[in-house]
Amino acid sequence: MTAPIALQLYSIRKQLGNDFEGGVRRIADMGYAGVEPAGFPGTTPEQAAALFKELDLAVPSAHIALPVGEAKQQTLDTMNALGSTRIVSGFGPKQFATPDKVKESCERFNEASAVAAENGMTFGIHNHSWEFMPMDGRHVYNLMLDHLAPEVFFQVDTYWVRIAGLDPADVVRELGARAPLLHIKDGPGEKEKPMTAVGDGVMDFPGIVEAAGANVEWMIVELDTCAGDMMEAVQKSHAYLTSEGLTSSNP
Repeated sequence: MTAPIALQLYSIRKQLGNDFEGGVRRIADMGYAGVEPAGFPGTTPEQAAALFKELDLAVPSAHIALPVGEAKQQTLDTMNALGSTRIVSGFGPKQFATPDKVKESCERFNEASAVAAENGMTFGIHNHSWEFMPMDGRHVYNLMLDHLAPEVFFQVDTYWVRIAGLDPADVVRELGARAPLLHIKDGPGEKEKPMTAVGDGVMDFPGIVEAAGANVEWMIVELDTCAGDMMEAVQKSHAYLTSEGLTSSNP
């Protein structure tokens, strides 16, 4: 049983900024089974949710502010409007620069997770490369695991793991059930170069999917940048992953 395929809508942020509904409809027409929002340009969470429902697009998770402090109620309200229960967020590199900063960041993540749990939700961390850099003879994510509450999950961005110099399949295998969501992107494997459609770069997605096994619940395509047309790359990514039997789409 393969995990279904979703698109992180940040990938098509330019298109959505011009025509949110039209962009989402194109994604549904491609066969994507779900979407992961990261903002709602030109619309509201309620309007977006109605559109997703009409198009039979699941919302497995959303990238949004931590549900703490001043952002708490807005984050919870947005998630409730979407009918989604997985909050995903993260921090920039400065928040992981030292062991003390790592611990401090994890305490914030634990606070967010506790609020999420109180409201019938879960909280997870989306990584970039800095969470997988060396620190004190280990890697930052190892230190994070020392401090994080066990219910905090990881949305492993497989490409950024590779950029950091680690094998994404090894990381996904190690995290096991703690990594139910995978971000799928591809490219030359060099930080400053634009990404490509999934299947056109250096990533070994058959190996990653095999390592994830039954633990992965959603494969979420995300292209931060693309040298060519983003919509074409998103469609090509879907075609590659589904034709190779690595994920499943809406009929």
